[in-house]
Amino acid sequence: MPSMRQATCLVAVLFFVVSPNVRSAEVEPVPQKVEAKDDGKSIAVTIDGQPFATLCHKGYAKPIIYPIFGPGGALMIRHHPMKKGVEGERPDHPHHQSLWYTHGSVNGISFWHLGKNAGTIVCKLAKIVVPEGKTVVGASNSASVYLENDWKKADGSIVLTDHQHIKFVALSNGDRAIDYTVELIASHGDVTFGDTKEGSAGIRTNPALRINRGADARNSEGVKGKGIWGKRAKWVDYSAKIDGKEVGVSIFDHPTNLRHPTWWHARDYGLVAANPFGIHDFERKPGGTGNLVIKKGNSVIFRYRFLFHAGNADKANVEAQWKAWAAAGTAKKDK
Repeated sequence: MPSMRQATCLVAVLFFVVSPNVRSAEVEPVPQKVEAKDDGKSIAVTIDGQPFATLCHKGYAKPIIYPIFGPGGALMIRHHPMKKGVEGERPDHPHHQSLWYTHGSVNGISFWHLGKNAGTIVCKLAKIVVPEGKTVVGASNSASVYLENDWKKADGSIVLTDHQHIKFVALSNGDRAIDYTVELIASHGDVTFGDTKEGSAGIRTNPALRINRGADARNSEGVKGKGIWGKRAKWVDYSAKIDGKEVGVSIFDHPTNLRHPTWWHARDYGLVAANPFGIHDFERKPGGTGNLVIKKGNSVIFRYRFLFHAGNADKANVEAQWKAWAAAGTAKKDK
């Protein structure tokens, strides 16, 4: 279990807890040094000096995490459109940019898509959080970043703001995780997150992790393959061989999240997104069923874990990992 030294300092409403080593509970954690460095546009995170992930807080229509490397250095995401013309990649859906949080209908404006009428999420503060009791960044098995963002219309006016806490974790079993908390704040008036499938916490995977290329996909309820789209589940998992090694990515929905277990906009071409708003599309219920109205001055918090693991869902004990993460997360908050 993490030591007190590994706790991060952040606003009291946000929390993250590093999961224990589920697969080898009796093994002492393997020390891994996670470091984060900001060059003014992006924050590069390494594990023992090797690339893990880069948070790009400037240069795109929204903050994105690109690239991301899993166990053994496996590339877990698609390059397009950040890097074009990569062999084996489909140049579709340019708004699917590695890993992100956004939504396709916010007061009627799409922040999911790109274009002249689309909204943008502009980062106004990006700060690496130094662990409690430390004087340098990266002195433990995790590194945390705090963001403040404005969600803007095409004319530059602000629809809402958010606070994000993104924690990059090296787990003692060799897996890696990105814990993603976003607090949506109705800072400039009432905000409606609309009933659409185009949302919200998403990743566009390495082409090898596509169902239509033979990847194994399943959810916590035992549904497999294309059938996971639009279903409610605590987690979903995609796994396949990348460069000869079997690896996978899971997304965990936290029990404290609105409408848990969430619905999944999980496609056979590698898009995987947790979406608690798109009930009309997912269940063919009347339009607007999934709307969420946040009254001016109020906020809503969502918490997710992106787990990058060795093996498939069974070998990685994804269900046990979800239970440990969920239980620890509901037990206490960061200081």
